Amino acid sequence: MLFWFLLLCVQLMLGWIRASELTFELPDNAKQCFYEDISVGTKCTLEFQVVTGGHYDVDCRLEDPDGTVLYKEMKKQYDSFTFTASRNGTFKFCFSNEFSTFTHKTVYFDFQVGDDPPLFPNENRVTALTQMESACVSIHEALKSVIDYQTHFRLRETQGRSRAEDLNTRVAFWSIGEACILLVVSISQVLLLRSFFSDKKTTTTRVGS
Repeated sequence: MLFWFLLLCVQLMLGWIRASELTFELPDNAKQCFYEDISVGTKCTLEFQVVTGGHYDVDCRLEDPDGTVLYKEMKKQYDSFTFTASRNGTFKFCFSNEFSTFTHKTVYFDFQVGDDPPLFPNENRVTALTQMESACVSIHEALKSVIDYQTHFRLRETQGRSRAEDLNTRVAFWSIGEACILLVVSISQVLLLRSFFSDKKTTTTRVGS
């Protein structure tokens, strides 16, 4: 029992290593590129999402080793693209915020290369799996789903918190502006009322006969 549990943990760790997952800051008027060596016939998936900044959009571009554009989207908030490598080499995918002049972005991406290795070396055999092996496979798939859900919920929570903080900042500045306007109007009204009730000095001119 302990052996199968340890084997499950090792296979889960190996599954994580096969994917590149990163959250990074993308300044305004900036472009960030990443590179991955991929073998021919390998199935890959690129998924990205803008977490914070501006209108939550970014340009994304994916190229093969020959420079051929496999994927290109402009001002996308999130997207997912799956492809199969047609040749060996280094693939490049870039995120661009060059269209923005003053807002930086926080971008999350997950680049998965290949399929997860089988949980057991003889999982694809003709004979059926044992009850213990079937349970381990079910737990493995369930844990992968949990990891995916946790990642998406963390991204949504981060995005929601960013929007709430931005809204709170706007409300604070708006409140300060209203307070200043109210103060100026109040002082102006007081001065105006005082001018109505202030005594005016009169001058008398004596005309000699």
